[in-house]
Amino acid sequence: MKFTMKSSGLLLLFAALTCRVALAEDNVVEELQVETLVKPEPCDVLSVIGDTLQIHYTGKLLDGKVIDTSLSRDPLVVELGKRTVIIGLEQSLFGVCAGQKIKATIPAHLAYGKKGYPPTIPGDAALEFEVEVISVSQQTPWQKMVNNVFPIVCLALVPTLLGLVGLYLYKQAAQKQCKKKAKDKKSKKK
Repeated sequence: MKFTMKSSGLLLLFAALTCRVALAEDNVVEELQVETLVKPEPCDVLSVIGDTLQIHYTGKLLDGKVIDTSLSRDPLVVELGKRTVIIGLEQSLFGVCAGQKIKATIPAHLAYGKKGYPPTIPGDAALEFEVEVISVSQQTPWQKMVNNVFPIVCLALVPTLLGLVGLYLYKQAAQKQCKKKAKDKKSKKK
């Protein structure tokens, strides 16, 4: 059988389409997808890093199997930026307001990754979360200052404290050395 450029091009196109269909059938999710289901009017206060949200959620595998829900419990409290939930869910909660409902489709690398969370969540599983934002509590100026300035102050204090400890130990060693020399001089005089 003789392959021409035309037939090899058609074969290549068929292979590409087959791979594309196979990927679509596997429901491979490559990036975070957030869809707004309900957005209240007005929606003036949007969540930002440091804000505290109360949410109700239902998490599912892409086949529809529910893995967790908060509907029978108190709302989940999430402080944005503290990584109290999986990364993909936290990222989907930026820029939402109280009363808003979203659907987030989260790829495996932003959820539980290759290992999953056995036995409920298999490895490399993409997840889908339907979330209702009950409330958004913004940081006070004092909280913002503490969250922004405190870590920097702590970072500056660590080398300072280590330097002071080193200086103290150096002085202690120097005093012991002086005492030892004085003792040696006395013993040589006798």
